[in-house]
Amino acid sequence: MTDSFPHAPSGWDKSVATTVASEDGIELTDDHWQLIHALQEYYHKAERPHLREIKDALEESFHSKGGMKYLYQIMPGGPVAQGCKLAGLDIPAGAVDKSFGSVA
Repeated sequence: MTDSFPHAPSGWDKSVATTVASEDGIELTDDHWQLIHALQEYYHKAERPHLREIKDALEESFHSKGGMKYLYQIMPGGPVAQGCKLAGLDIPAGAVDKSFGSVA
């Protein structure tokens, strides 16, 4: 855990996210770090994280930049699914639907 990520899961640090992002072909920007921070904070507060609530929270947090549409541009693997992967969090049920080839 680092000072700027007080709600990071045990064993997670920025180098973990950087490595995972690199493997996914993503160069992390300030907006990626903001997304990671927001997801970790949400997971810390939520007793049971639900996909719809996470998406609503992210839409609100990134509204000024275009909301979820913008987040899909910077996280092509899905802002929730790929964001949770980078943040060291469990991906919520329904975030990846392989039968439809879709991600949240």
